[in-house]
Amino acid sequence: MAKFYQPLAHSEYLMAVAFLFPGQGSQHPGMLHTLTDHPEVERTLTEVSEALKRDVKELDSEKALQSTVSVQLAIFTAGVAVARALQSMGIQPEALAGLSVGSFAAAVISGALPLVDAITLVKQRSELMEQLFAEGYGLSAIVGLDERKVKALLAEVCSSEAPVYIANINAPRQIVIAGSNAGMQAVIDGARASGARKAERLHVSVPSHCPLLNPVALALEASLLSMHLGTPQITYISNTHARPLRTAGAISCDLSTNIASSVRWHDTTVVLKELGCKLFLEMNPGRVLSDLVNENIADVRSVALEFSSLS
Repeated sequence: MAKFYQPLAHSEYLMAVAFLFPGQGSQHPGMLHTLTDHPEVERTLTEVSEALKRDVKELDSEKALQSTVSVQLAIFTAGVAVARALQSMGIQPEALAGLSVGSFAAAVISGALPLVDAITLVKQRSELMEQLFAEGYGLSAIVGLDERKVKALLAEVCSSEAPVYIANINAPRQIVIAGSNAGMQAVIDGARASGARKAERLHVSVPSHCPLLNPVALALEASLLSMHLGTPQITYISNTHARPLRTAGAISCDLSTNIASSVRWHDTTVVLKELGCKLFLEMNPGRVLSDLVNENIADVRSVALEFSSLS
């Protein structure tokens, strides 16, 4: 964490804490090279590199991050590394949640999923996503319209020729759609005509969190059947169902199916608050999740650790 803009008071660590793990879109070049200098960070980078049989730090260059595979592996690694560093300092979360690929980091820190198995799954997931949708698809953001209105726009547009779906409900009026370029453009045009403050493409080349990704979900389900997950030792919140999952089987199912299901991220953060969490700590990289919490959830504070001090 090269920049320390928001030092945390020791008293804040005495609050009930939630760990948040970001998803694709939060990446930036050098994100693994600027992680805080900590033994747990170095241990994690070494373990991931050994599992991949290559230096994981090679994945955060500008060129490497053009690949979905590099992006997801780098985000996963950063999240696990920083969370382990926090835990080694005695900062233990009451609950944790991950957005999209962040769910795999959350599952590792919960104690349900071994790190090596998580790396296998994230690599398989990202490779299949990249192979299925090399071009012509992606994600778009719509800000200023609610879920009901966006669903109405989708109903007018979605077809077998122009598939488009809700992918993420990040806030009551901040929604991400996924699908074909033609379908998304039609919804973007309709959203702008309906008064959306913003409606634009995102720099993501795959249509995550919609039925187009069902083949990836089925492949992950098959892989997870051969893995041994344990009972989570920390409460894991599903980002698609927005509820706590307390068994290995439930988490296994969540990790396989969430790629083809809409993410209800706002509802997930509401559940974390209802569980008593008052301080949300967002693992590296980025600050997207903290900004969403601070803008939309009252009486809690969320801090992006990439821009804050661990001490």
